[in-house]
Amino acid sequence: NIIVQSHDRLAFPGEGEGEMEGDSKADTPDVPPSTDNTPQCLNKALEGLSSRWKNWWIRGILSLTMIIGFFLIIYLGPIMLILVMGVQIKCFHEIITIGYRVYRSYELPWFRTLSWYFLICVNYFFYGETVADYFGALVQREEPLQFLVRYHRFISFALYLAGFCMFVLSLVKKHYRLQFYMFAWTHVTLLIVVTQSHLVIQNLFEGMIWFIVPISIVICNDIMAYLFGFFFGRTPLIKLSPKKTWEGFIGGFFATVFAYLLSQYQYFVCPVEYNSETNRFAVECEPSNLFMIQEYTLPAVVQNAVRWKTVNLYPFQIHSIALSTFASLIGPFGGFFASGFKRAFKIKDFADTIPGHGGIMDRFDCQYLMATFVHVYIASFIRGPNPSKVLQQLLVLQPEQQLSIFNTLRNHLREQGMLPPAVEEAQ
Repeated sequence: NIIVQSHDRLAFPGEGEGEMEGDSKADTPDVPPSTDNTPQCLNKALEGLSSRWKNWWIRGILSLTMIIGFFLIIYLGPIMLILVMGVQIKCFHEIITIGYRVYRSYELPWFRTLSWYFLICVNYFFYGETVADYFGALVQREEPLQFLVRYHRFISFALYLAGFCMFVLSLVKKHYRLQFYMFAWTHVTLLIVVTQSHLVIQNLFEGMIWFIVPISIVICNDIMAYLFGFFFGRTPLIKLSPKKTWEGFIGGFFATVFAYLLSQYQYFVCPVEYNSETNRFAVECEPSNLFMIQEYTLPAVVQNAVRWKTVNLYPFQIHSIALSTFASLIGPFGGFFASGFKRAFKIKDFADTIPGHGGIMDRFDCQYLMATFVHVYIASFIRGPNPSKVLQQLLVLQPEQQLSIFNTLRNHLREQGMLPPAVEEAQ
């Protein structure tokens, strides 16, 4: 009772011809080719070069421009939060636009509207969680924020539920399957882009060094991969590739040196916190042991080779080697995934936003995977109890609950002999 259609697709009895015809078209996407938006001044300056070298110069100039812009944003400080939001929205727009172009001939109702609505809902949920975690003092001062934080998850669910109901009401008989394709398209895009950009923000609040170093490592590996591929050719991934070995070595060396430089400055190593008195972000703290010079004894084999018995390093430098290893060996699979996606839809780039590079998503395909790893790495090996966050949670409690916790803590300190006698007598 199952009719086998072309392209290994299945149709079940009772489905109308209109739906089968519509679905068969869905497997032959037609995406308009990207346009060349290279500035005319560059085209004119490089018109005498071959297309290969012309593309090399365009990519190089734009890469240098983006790197300079990146360091400028670092100089501006926690305003990087706005950058992350902007990149997220642009990446979402590029992926959703591909879906819209592929299936635009069907005029599916509310597809783009619902896609952007779900983006707003998911961002409301994640940014609301961030406000509750890191802006407790501000929440305590503002009555409307207290209400929104208290019922945040219920409000988020209600907003999503409204979008879900709108989707169900928008279903058209001839395009059921296609509409569910697009529903899944939107949600997978949200998972890839929004969820991982939220993790980038979480990393940023741990200290800008956890934001800057991983991004810089991926950039370094991308540059080395392009240079080795351009000048020495490309080797399939399944074979032992000298190119990959050199990329990993150069990326690891860069990460170690860069980590050493940044670890010396509070501006980069201190968690980003909101100062309720000045209504500004503050980056001030007493650096943790992770950013204090430590003496390490080298293994005997290494001692014989380099004639050193000990070496002084920041512990973060050792962690940076782990980050670099992931960026070199596993990070590229984010790019491979994106390449497979683009080949499936017969497109070269996600967009033509950056001449010679493609879209924003083309530059951040590996970054999102790296951000997830960094977040998991911090949670597993770095992060300990955060007194600031615990205090913010205590301030939200009712007075009687706070008093109960105070008495419990006081008794515990007395049992441990940590409460001075003078304080005990005063109590």
